[in-house]
Amino acid sequence: MSILTYREACRQAIWEEMERDQNVIVFGEDVALVGGTFKVTAGMLEKFGSDRVLDTPISEAAIIGAAAGSAMTGLRPIGELMFIDFVTVGMDQLVNQAAKWHYMTGGQVNVPMVIRAATGTGRRMAAQHSQNLEAWFTHVPGLKVIMPSCPRDAKGLLKSAIRDNNPVLFLEHKIMYNDEGEVQEGEFTIPIGKADVKRKGIDCTIVALSRMVSYSLKAAEILEKENISVEIVDPRTLKPLDIDTIVASVQKTNRLAIVHEAVEMSGFGAEIAAQVGVKAFTDLDAPILRICGQESPIPFSPPLEDASIPSVKKIVTKLRDLVKGGI
Repeated sequence: MSILTYREACRQAIWEEMERDQNVIVFGEDVALVGGTFKVTAGMLEKFGSDRVLDTPISEAAIIGAAAGSAMTGLRPIGELMFIDFVTVGMDQLVNQAAKWHYMTGGQVNVPMVIRAATGTGRRMAAQHSQNLEAWFTHVPGLKVIMPSCPRDAKGLLKSAIRDNNPVLFLEHKIMYNDEGEVQEGEFTIPIGKADVKRKGIDCTIVALSRMVSYSLKAAEILEKENISVEIVDPRTLKPLDIDTIVASVQKTNRLAIVHEAVEMSGFGAEIAAQVGVKAFTDLDAPILRICGQESPIPFSPPLEDASIPSVKKIVTKLRDLVKGGI
């Protein structure tokens, strides 16, 4: 095993896939000369040349549209958007075009493209650069949505995304790029659509997304000292969703809390809660709990930004009440 940062894991995945397949190309704002806003593509221009690593204008519509078009004609493009917030500018290209062409051509056309975007809070970038919009895209048939929470998952899932014949939205939490973790050496991939149990427990299940996995792990360590055993499930892939692993955990612990940065209203936690409610209702000893972001634009003020998303302290308090019956 090697110790890599989240950034290095993403870079390795792209680098290795570009070496493996000449059809893999990378383009986006500042990905070539600068090496990307978050330096994931550093060194790729020098290694692979300007035919395969290209800077684009500041136009997310152009990036996503070019990715869709080049994917339909035989390439495997990786389009980088600086922030998920600006997928909004390219919604037609992503939702109405890339997601639809395989279906509309009766399976004759594949669209093997990856759109990478930074998501989440923590860098004090205010309301237009800090959102968590993942739930929007899980509602679109034809799109896959991935949100890895650690370097190993980032590398293994990004490699799988690049090899997939469908459009994939790959969401990297911007505050985690410097996070370190063990990543196995050599060739490996992680299957899309398979959740991971990050921690075993018997008293309650937490399903956490992205950065909230690490917060939930810290909360579980605190609760363990109070003899409360928490199991943590990381879906990793939101679409397709591995609901079977989540249900199996709930059937063991009989309680469920869902933690994500996005606001509660129509957040992805609602889908998880709905499916568990159908498939494991009689196994629940308490109502399903959602611990989510505040219903507001993300503030620029550091104390207000921190208060707008779940904290370790809040997770501990809510879980303690859930297990002890107070909610």
